[in-house]
Amino acid sequence: MNVTRWIVVMVLAISVSGCVLTKVVTVPMRVVGAVVSVVPVVGDALDESIETVADAVDDIPL
Repeated sequence: MNVTRWIVVMVLAISVSGCVLTKVVTVPMRVVGAVVSVVPVVGDALDESIETVADAVDDIPL
C-alpha cells in the first residue's frame, strides 16, 4: 500500500509540474526533427520548421 501511494504522489507531481499534453505532442515532433536533420541538403530546413511548430505548440496555454 505504501508503494502505491508513493507512485500516485510522483505521478501527480510530474503532471502538475508542466503541461503534459503539449509535451506529449512536441517530444515526438522534436525527435522526428532530429532524425530528419541528418538528411543532406533539406534536413536542416525541415528540422528548423518542425522546431518552430513545436515551439508554437509549447506556447499554447492549456
